[in-house]
Amino acid sequence: MSVQTVAAKMAEVELKDVAGKDPSPAISPLTPKVEEKKSENNSSTSAAAAGEPSPVVASPSPVKMPQVSAMKRPDPQQNGGEAFVNCDGTVAEAPRMKKVTSTDRERSLKSVTELVLYLVSLCAASYTDSSDDETSPRDKQQKNSKGCGDFCIKNIKQTDFGRREIEIAEQEMPALMALRKRAQGEKPLAGAKIVGCTHITAQTAVLMETLSALGAQCRWAACNIYSTQNEVAAALAEGGFSVFAWKGESEDDFWWCIDRCVNVEGWQPNMILDDGGDLTHWIYKKYPNMFKKIKGIVEESVTGVHRLYQLSKAGKLCVPAMNVNDSVTKQKFDNLYCCRESILDGLKRTTDVMFGGKQVVVCGYGEVGKGCSAALKAMGSIVYVTEIDPICALQACMDGFRLVKLNEVIRQVDIVITCTGNKNVVVREYMDRMKNGCIVCNMGHSNTEIDVASLRTPELTWERVRSQVDHVIWPDGKRIVLLAEGRLLNLSCSTVPTFVLSITATTQALALIELYNAPEGRYKQDVYLLPKKMGMRCFNKCILEHHMQYTQSEV
Repeated sequence: MSVQTVAAKMAEVELKDVAGKDPSPAISPLTPKVEEKKSENNSSTSAAAAGEPSPVVASPSPVKMPQVSAMKRPDPQQNGGEAFVNCDGTVAEAPRMKKVTSTDRERSLKSVTELVLYLVSLCAASYTDSSDDETSPRDKQQKNSKGCGDFCIKNIKQTDFGRREIEIAEQEMPALMALRKRAQGEKPLAGAKIVGCTHITAQTAVLMETLSALGAQCRWAACNIYSTQNEVAAALAEGGFSVFAWKGESEDDFWWCIDRCVNVEGWQPNMILDDGGDLTHWIYKKYPNMFKKIKGIVEESVTGVHRLYQLSKAGKLCVPAMNVNDSVTKQKFDNLYCCRESILDGLKRTTDVMFGGKQVVVCGYGEVGKGCSAALKAMGSIVYVTEIDPICALQACMDGFRLVKLNEVIRQVDIVITCTGNKNVVVREYMDRMKNGCIVCNMGHSNTEIDVASLRTPELTWERVRSQVDHVIWPDGKRIVLLAEGRLLNLSCSTVPTFVLSITATTQALALIELYNAPEGRYKQDVYLLPKKMGMRCFNKCILEHHMQYTQSEV
């Protein structure tokens, strides 16, 4: 190849600046192959022979050229390969590069996509995990590392994440850990077969492992379709517990899980730990003969306690029951302080709402209502309270809240929160009159406080915004924001303070020990409050352990 030909082709080549530190030239595998016709070669050759001027002068010139170690051009004589023109005009052949086809690119892209999806799946395995898996856990065959498959959860592979959650919870549950350490030698629950239906969270896991350490066998289901922490359920299943729960159950799944806990061959429960009364109701409905061997029921919610009192009044309660909800340690601490902190967390996570200046109505001024009202008032909200009990109504007035009827303020408020434990507190008539964008949520246990069923009609449109957040849209375009489909806001959409739950969990454990070990005849077929002496013992244990924990950390 002549120097003139090289010089003529240099005008068609992009100059590449190669860094001096990297001796290897930058080679692009995507450089297009240049197909030159013989006529073009002949014309350029004849032009040079005729003495016509070349487009680029090959001889040295005063024009300053880019500082390059080599210049790259496609070489038509090298089958699409690349040649490098050095600064002295010589030509060097570059290493041949494999041509990248569309199939290669697709294969590479697929492998990268699979890697990204795998990393995302790892990052998503947290307590907020609500990934949509088309396969129902009921259709999966899962086993833990020991080969046991007596459980039904979302994903057993999340065990490690759940174990870390439980370890964190243990640090904030000093009273329950102290009870486990002190009583595990005595085994006060040896022989107890406890079937439970509560929120399956890290705090509940600490309680279950404590009961197991005290000698009990446990089978568990969730009392709320949205409150289960999937990774915690996985950790419990790996630890040998029979757990039947996952976040996002359907109504049919909910009752199926409860039935799987109760109806198992060769295992007869003799104690019930309930939250809301659904488990107790199911056993009464499907397996009433089981109560012949059950020694007692421990119930921790307002709704569940009401149902127990109804059974007792009707003469259908055939075993003693312990009302933990109204014990001093549960009512004055869990209901008040837990809800005071978690109401803000739940609203922030779901709606990102700013509380300052918002008009809020809190329905009910029991301990839950007191906590919610205090938290919202402290954040600058204008808080109204509805209450039918005269003592609680007076307390609301003394605390500086305006006492109203719901129909008086329903058109102007920005947030409606129910905290009563009753049915149909917020009915369709009120929701028809709400302002556009009003947030509606429930802080009571049951999902019956808001009449959600009345919203499932053809003229209203449901629009899912994010997890546990729905817009319900009226024909004129007005919409309300419904959280957790009217279910318990804090445990469905956020988390709750662990230390406060430590008090409640310790109270539940003591109530189970009391009922299980009580001599025959001490408790009749009725509903009992936890003895105040036992409740104060739990309270003192919590305060002492909490104080010692922080005193030692300061030292």
